[in-house]
Amino acid sequence: MTGAGAQAAEYRIEDLAHASGATVRTIRAYQDRGLLPTPERRGRANVYRETHLARLRQIADLLDRGYTLASIKELLEAWDAGRGLGGVLGLVAEVHGPWTDEEADRISRRELDARFGGRQDDEAIAEAVELGVLERVPGRDDEFLVPSPQELAVAVELYGAGVPLPAISGHLRELRGQVEHIASRFLEFTTEHVFARYLGHRPPTDSDAAEAASLVRRLRPLAQQTVDAELARAMRTFATRHLHHHLGAEKTAIADDAPRPVLLPARTTQAVQELVGAERVADFVTAATERELQARTLDDLATTHAKKGIVNENT
Repeated sequence: MTGAGAQAAEYRIEDLAHASGATVRTIRAYQDRGLLPTPERRGRANVYRETHLARLRQIADLLDRGYTLASIKELLEAWDAGRGLGGVLGLVAEVHGPWTDEEADRISRRELDARFGGRQDDEAIAEAVELGVLERVPGRDDEFLVPSPQELAVAVELYGAGVPLPAISGHLRELRGQVEHIASRFLEFTTEHVFARYLGHRPPTDSDAAEAASLVRRLRPLAQQTVDAELARAMRTFATRHLHHHLGAEKTAIADDAPRPVLLPARTTQAVQELVGAERVADFVTAATERELQARTLDDLATTHAKKGIVNENT
C-alpha cells in the first residue's frame, strides 16, 4: 500500500486481498461479476483504492447475512445509481439482529455433566451440538457456548423429572419443525398484508427500507406474544382434558362436538400446504379424513354383505 493519507491509499491486488481477507481469485471474480468498480490501470498493474476495500467489506458482511451474490449486486447497483443503501442495510441489520432479549452464556463440561446427573455422555453432547443447544468454543474442548440458557434449563428440568435425554432431543426436533412452520406462516402473513408495499422495488428504495425496518422493530414481539397466549390457552385446555381422563371423570372439559386440534408432522403439513395453499390445509385434512372414513364404511358394508351371502348359500 502506498500514499500518505487514507484518501490517497492505494493497493496492489495482493495487498487488497490481505487487507480485506478475500483471496486474489475472489477479488478477480467479483470484478468479472461487476461487484467491484474497475481499478485504475497503471502500467501492467491494477491499482485499487479505499473504495474497493470498503466494497469488499460490504460484500463480505452481506454474504455473512445470507445474501446471494446476485442480490448483493442489485443492492450495490442501486447504491451506485444514487438510490441510497443506508435504509436497506438498516433493514438487513434489523432482521438479522437478535429476536430475543436472552443473552448467550458459557458452560464448562464439568458443570454440564453435573447438571445432568454427574455422568459423562458424549453422545448426548454431540446431539446437543447438532441441535444448536450447545456450540463448541474453538480451542476449548472443556467449554461450550449456550445460545439459549432457557432452553438448556428446560432440558435440565425435564431430565431431572425423569425424561431420558434421547426423548428430550426427539421432542425438541419435533417441536422445532412445528415452530418453524408457525414462523414461516407469520412471515407470509405480515409480508402479504404489511411489507409487500415496501418491498415492491428490487432492491427497495432507501426510504421504503427504512420504514420497513421501523415496522420490523414494532412487529418483532407480536409473533412471540401470540404464540405465548395461544400456547397458554392450549395447555390449559389439554391439561384439563388429561386430568379428567386420568382421574376417571365422566365428562371432559371439551364438548363432544367441539373441534379438537390434531398434531401432524411438519413435513406432512408442508406437503399439504404446497398442494392446496396455507389457508386450506385444515379443510384438506378434514376432507381427506372424511373420505377415508366413508371408504372404510363402504368396505365394511360390502364385506358384511358378502359374508351374509356366503352364509345364505351354505344354509
